[in-house]
Amino acid sequence: MNTGRRILIADDEATSRTLLSGLLRASGHEVVEVTSGGDAWQVLHGSEAPQLAILDWMMPGLDGLEVIRRCRRLDRAQAFYLILLTGKDEKLEIVEGLDAGADDYLTKPFHPGELRARIAVGQRLLTMQDALALRVRELESAQAQIKTLRGIVPICAGCKKIRDDDGYWHQVESYVRAHSEADFSHSICPACTHELYPDLAEPNAAPLADDGMKPHDLS
Repeated sequence: MNTGRRILIADDEATSRTLLSGLLRASGHEVVEVTSGGDAWQVLHGSEAPQLAILDWMMPGLDGLEVIRRCRRLDRAQAFYLILLTGKDEKLEIVEGLDAGADDYLTKPFHPGELRARIAVGQRLLTMQDALALRVRELESAQAQIKTLRGIVPICAGCKKIRDDDGYWHQVESYVRAHSEADFSHSICPACTHELYPDLAEPNAAPLADDGMKPHDLS
């Protein structure tokens, strides 16, 4: 199964860019190549931007750090995984790159195995983030579909039917089913048993009032 991704390479050095693209294509990835930070930014803030990018630190126009900073300020549903490509190997400079928002870094000259390993880490994280984002969207959609009853419900004092917003009257069961997730199981309360089926009512049981209290409790 092909698990390749679209990957952006932004590097003004032809030799480095060609080596990177060749290794990535050999691993099954689709590669987009640009030679400047400005071109990289145009690709990354577009509607079909690759989620994974390798950005050279030193490029004409915008440098790799500024491209990363701009990407981190974007408000977009899908996450980026940004690898900073650099000839700098001082720890403070690497820290600067990570503080700017880089997810990882790769120093020149790089080892092919190291490149593949770092790309694999990015793929795993993006896959997990995409799955999490999908789950959040599913939960938000489910929450939006939950039906609840709120506000004043107009109910007939006689037959207990409920009037909807269009002026139609409905049985309580059908109205509640249409406006909530509730369902019904039917039985007969003591008051109705006493009135409709006196032979089945308990001899000493007094019928309940509409509010659930026995008549002698209303005083």
